[in-house]
Amino acid sequence: MSHFDLLVVGGGSGGVRAARIATSHGARVALIEEYRLGGTCVIRGCVPKKLMVYASRFAQEFEEAAGFGWTVESARFDWAILKGRRDAEVARLEGVYRSNLVDAGVHIFEGRARLTGPNAITIAATDGSKQSLSGTHILIATGAIPTGADATFGHELSINSNGFFELPNLPRRVVVQGAGYIALELACVLRGLGSQVDVVVRGDQILRGFDADVRQHLAAEMRLGGIEFHFGRTIKSIARADTALRAELDNGLQLDADCVLRALGRKPNTTGLGLEAVGITLDAQGAIPVDRFSQTSVASIYAVGDVTNRVNLTPMAIREGHAFADTVFGGTARAVDHALVPSAVFTTPEAGVVGLTEQQALEQYPRLDVYRSVFRPMKATLSGHPGKVLLKLLVDRDTDRIVGFHGVGPDTGEMAQLVAVALGLRATKRAFDATLAVHPTAAEELVTMRTPAVRHNL
Repeated sequence: MSHFDLLVVGGGSGGVRAARIATSHGARVALIEEYRLGGTCVIRGCVPKKLMVYASRFAQEFEEAAGFGWTVESARFDWAILKGRRDAEVARLEGVYRSNLVDAGVHIFEGRARLTGPNAITIAATDGSKQSLSGTHILIATGAIPTGADATFGHELSINSNGFFELPNLPRRVVVQGAGYIALELACVLRGLGSQVDVVVRGDQILRGFDADVRQHLAAEMRLGGIEFHFGRTIKSIARADTALRAELDNGLQLDADCVLRALGRKPNTTGLGLEAVGITLDAQGAIPVDRFSQTSVASIYAVGDVTNRVNLTPMAIREGHAFADTVFGGTARAVDHALVPSAVFTTPEAGVVGLTEQQALEQYPRLDVYRSVFRPMKATLSGHPGKVLLKLLVDRDTDRIVGFHGVGPDTGEMAQLVAVALGLRATKRAFDATLAVHPTAAEELVTMRTPAVRHNL
């Protein structure tokens, strides 16, 4: 049995970062991955999705160009070309991940890992062979996988978000089930590329957990883009109908489609790892409980990323992996702050947020001022596009500190990244007001909003 200082199970963003940093601290590291290096983000998540988002937005750009004197004739989209170039870029990035690991001195093993003890794992390769490794420390970084609702009749006829990236052709009609960011992003991609899209939502609004203004505004903008919502509904069954599919909703409505895409959330990828056998009890969601240093109830075993179900974002997995390696092998105890988390939803238009929602802010800061601006972007004055931008700041009146930013519109994801720096520095509304505006931009609204739209608990 080969022995290592660290065994990393999972070759996604968190595991790769932990492995590389651990080796830089002098550790002997093995990394085990059963699929492809790069994890969900690189292989079938953030990166290929964002490339598809870029592609889907050209149709609107072509349409708006007419207002600026351009004539775009015979615009035609080719799914096969996009898919080929996208997959080539993913393969290139996977190669970069592999070469970076090899250059760092990490030993890579391919296969399915299962813990056989607090310091040992067995790897089952695709050819049926098995290999055992031991390690002073073990890091679980296996991420998350799409959830099912397999009780739905005909569920096997649908695809999940993984299957989206395997589609050989652009489906003409699509039924999307789900109201989270993955479902909405893929719905917008398909609509932008020319598909007819119906979105089935169990609740009465999209993006549960986001600010109410963001949820309402984005839903309205997506409707403007041609997406049809069915709120308060679920899919009762999926069946073949001639050469297509038919999704029947619980109210009897039947939607014919060439593809039914079900994005019902994700769950920690812990099945079959042998965690219970080594003394780790999973929580109700199947996630691995850890302390602030990502250590489990078994002293030699740690976990980072989506498998812990803390903050399920790639940058957070990277940060947790880096902090783990510094703590265990670098002699510097580092705990990751999960409080201030900027994020973006790459719908069209996109949403960018950081800090507290209005409801969350009111629970902590009852004397809350809400600054809100809804406006037509300058580009639309000539293009004629009917969409509007939403920008919103939440301010604690007692300290004047900004505690939340929420935006829907072009480049609001970029805005959220920079506003996050200001919020991390505990910036005040006075500091924003004292900042010179960059004109003409949409972001200048953030430093020119003078009068609160709502003043809570006056």
